[in-house]
Amino acid sequence: MIYRAIGIMSGSSLDGLDIAFATFTETGGKWEFEIVAADCVAYENQLAQKLQTATTLSALEYQVLHVSFGHYIGQQINNFIELYELQHKIHLIASHGHTTFHLPAYKMTAQLGDGAAIAAETQLPVVSDLRAMDVAFGGQGAPIVPKGEQLLFPGYNYFLNLGGIANISVNSKGQFIGFDICAANRVLNMLAEEAGKKYDTGGNMAADGNINNLLLATLNELDYYQQPFPKSLANTFGTDIVHPLIKNAKLSTADALRTYTEHICLQIKNVVGVHLLSGDKKMLVTGGGAFNTFLISRLSYLLATIGVRVIVPDEKLVAYKEALIMALLGILRWREEANVLPSVTGAAKASIGGALWLGNEA
Repeated sequence: MIYRAIGIMSGSSLDGLDIAFATFTETGGKWEFEIVAADCVAYENQLAQKLQTATTLSALEYQVLHVSFGHYIGQQINNFIELYELQHKIHLIASHGHTTFHLPAYKMTAQLGDGAAIAAETQLPVVSDLRAMDVAFGGQGAPIVPKGEQLLFPGYNYFLNLGGIANISVNSKGQFIGFDICAANRVLNMLAEEAGKKYDTGGNMAADGNINNLLLATLNELDYYQQPFPKSLANTFGTDIVHPLIKNAKLSTADALRTYTEHICLQIKNVVGVHLLSGDKKMLVTGGGAFNTFLISRLSYLLATIGVRVIVPDEKLVAYKEALIMALLGILRWREEANVLPSVTGAAKASIGGALWLGNEA
């Protein structure tokens, strides 16, 4: 069976809307894929600010933003379809939306980007709210991508996504676990912005800095790192907890970036060390942080000491793996198959997540 789908992802780093169109072929339970076209629509400052501050809005203002952002996503998809001449080639759209409130303890998670609005704009079937069912069953709703990793990348032991939040999944003989590790690009970008840059290109500023051992020790002692999995982080962990700790240390931007880069790498190594597998150990690293060559060099060095090889794939997969997997999760929803791994999220059972909106004529 062949499926053609668009996956949509808006990450916590707020760099833009990722759109990926891919074909998926399923034969006897084995999946193959090709990313045919992909793009990132950079957010204008005003929209990025609205998304960043959405949790401070009134209920009415929040719902208005939810709907308007859905129409925005639909319009960007239409532009993408026009640009790449994809008319009449798409079976469905799967949109992750932009996470705002994420409170699994209350069995609640919220992503901006109304699926009905996307369907109305594109007049195509849309799957949205992919995390909600898992959270309703008592799961963390995160990480959400391991089901896709299980189906699309069977040759790897570890999957690391370096987005606004760094999260990992571990494939131990076909059994997956996974969880959020720490805040990543969201904090690094906030620090770079203090030097007038959107992000630290290649980690060059961090490479020129020095580690502040006192701050590093303070960060490493945060309570979250001692909690057992399954566990997940809200964006506010980076913005409201981590970033103020760094600001209070009163370091230069370079030293702050260097110290936090080391913190990220150490937390990843600590996690992998606890879940160290035998034999040839390969880690697939994707997400915007994979373009941070200094971070990757430090991570590769630290993980090599415990026998783990870091593999950064081609740029398209690095940038759009999450959007690709959203498309696959939408297809699984369409097929009425489980699209989440309760071994990862801690949910009471596997579930078929996602609301389906039929934008085309019945």
